[in-house]
Order: sequence, then structure tokens, then C-alpha cells
Amino acid sequence: MIDWSTIDTVLLDMDGTLLDLYFDNYFWLEHLPLRYAQHVGRPLELAQAELMARIDREQGTLNWYCLDYWTRELGLDIRQLKEEVQHLIAFRPHVQDFLAELKHSHHRLVLVTNAHRKSLSLKLSITGLDQYFDRLVSSHDFGLPKEDVGFWVALQQIEPYDKGRTLLIDDSASVLHSAHRYGIKHLLTILQPDSRKAPRPESEFPGLLGFEQIRLGTPSNSNDQGQAS
Repeated sequence: MIDWSTIDTVLLDMDGTLLDLYFDNYFWLEHLPLRYAQHVGRPLELAQAELMARIDREQGTLNWYCLDYWTRELGLDIRQLKEEVQHLIAFRPHVQDFLAELKHSHHRLVLVTNAHRKSLSLKLSITGLDQYFDRLVSSHDFGLPKEDVGFWVALQQIEPYDKGRTLLIDDSASVLHSAHRYGIKHLLTILQPDSRKAPRPESEFPGLLGFEQIRLGTPSNSNDQGQAS
């Protein structure tokens, strides 16, 4: 699927790409509504409906991903609430093998995430993900989500890359469309970002079920099944 000799820079998303999206889905759809219902003193179903409506209004904007924004809006410490379920943070299968191979190759490896820095720091503390990367970039550094072409322009200013020799792997179609509009040539999506949900159908972007499909070397018999260390 990938001719690695044509790639210099690898841009990787975090949530749903390297890490199992189950943690994020569980937090936003189940754990936070429960804590919010307790906070406002309303039945869970009513509080959940109100919360989901507020979150949906911000979808596609930087606020949607911003822990500081939701902490102010809801009167809850979102980072602290995430820590309550941090045991659910886990790698997707074969990710660590893939990253280890990339780290020892000639490729420049950059994490590009919409995750807020507070969320990023929590996940790094659990997974040690930062050990594999040359640079970690949050969209909050630029004030623009990855869905905005301006994100890729801003990234180019601090991390120069040849768009024709760059690979981006991301589970979000809207992010991949944005990168495509900017001119990034090699684009892959993830077909099963949440391990508790069925794989998604193929899209206009080539899709991966697991990173063993694009390993640089010969796939090993590793026991890496996706658990965070």
C-alpha cells in the first residue's frame, strides 16, 4: 500500500488512529453525562440530552476539543474527570511496533492532534507515546482545528515538509479532506477507530484495519495487542 521510499514525513493523528477511540467515546457519551447530571441535579437522560446538544453545536470548531472551554462552560474540571477513567486509554493493535520501526527509519515523525494540551499530557503520561516522535503538535497551538486548511499552513511554518512526500494517517474524513485540499499527497484513514464498534465501510481514502498492513519491515509475532504500558 505504501512505497516508503517516496515518503519523508509521516504525520499521525492520535485519538482513533494510534489510540483506541473507545476511551474518548466512553468519556464524552457516558462518563461526562453522568457527572454532569450529578453536578446540575437533573435526571441523567435530561442532562445527557442537554449536554449532547451543547457539544454538537461546537462540532468542527476548536471549542469542541478544548478542555478549558468545557471546564468553563460546564463548571466541571474536565481533565480531572478524564483521570477517573484513564485506565481505558490504550493503544490500537500493532501501533507500538509500527512506531518503533518508524523511529529507527529515516522518516520525520510528527504527531498532529486536535487534542487539547491537557488531554495530550494525560495520554502521554499513560502511554509514553512521545518517545517515538520528533515533534508533537496540537491544533490548539495554532488556534485552528485540523479541519481548517489553515492548520496545515501553520504547521508548514514550524515543521517544513514536502507535501508530495508526506503521509497523513487520520481517522477523520473531514481532516483528510482538509489535508487533501492543502495538497498533502499520501492519505490513509482508519476503519475501526473504536475497538468496541464495528469497522466502518471503505471511503474515498484508502483504509487500514491495523498498522500491520503498512509495517515497514517484516511483520513480527509480537504480542502487542494494543494495551497501553
